[in-house]
Amino acid sequence: MNDVLEKAKFGADGLIPAVVQDARTREVLTVAYMNKEALQLTLERRETYFWSRSRNQLWHKGETSGNSQKVMNVGLDCDNDAVLVEVEPLGPACHKGSYSCFDVEPRLEGVLQELYEVIESRKELRPEGSYTTYLFNSGLDKILKKVGEEATETIVAAKNEDSGRLVAETSDLLYHLLVLLVERGITTDEVLRELKGRRK
Repeated sequence: MNDVLEKAKFGADGLIPAVVQDARTREVLTVAYMNKEALQLTLERRETYFWSRSRNQLWHKGETSGNSQKVMNVGLDCDNDAVLVEVEPLGPACHKGSYSCFDVEPRLEGVLQELYEVIESRKELRPEGSYTTYLFNSGLDKILKKVGEEATETIVAAKNEDSGRLVAETSDLLYHLLVLLVERGITTDEVLRELKGRRK
């Protein structure tokens, strides 16, 4: 990322388009513009800064809303005249309160990763009153028992006409599987790589 500022080609107006992408889900969150100062601050402070063409001023994403963006990576396109900023969004990207300015929601892998990180935090902090804390405190055998129970309940739900029940039981099963993965130290990326390798 060190040579991005040096290589970036700004337009006659001193601006370069910046595509902001969720680093986990790969969804495009917004498209904005940066001048040299905004790009430099983004690189240095690891949060997004832009140039507002309507207000004609520099602005820091989240400065007033609190919905900042933690910068994970910054790169240029093949012509060096557009910036790709990969971020971890700390709140909605759109000023209207939506996840993305393009009316999209996180894909399943992004939702699973977010839940995985919450579960991981529960394991580390063990907050009182949390069901997830209870599972980790109870140990691997308890977690395995719950995975088995939820798998059985999912099968039973699939035999009935109530699709809502099947959705609920599948969600319970996925949650407990994520708890198991965290307990065993296996990441969702490992599982996704395995699944992608099974495409035929």
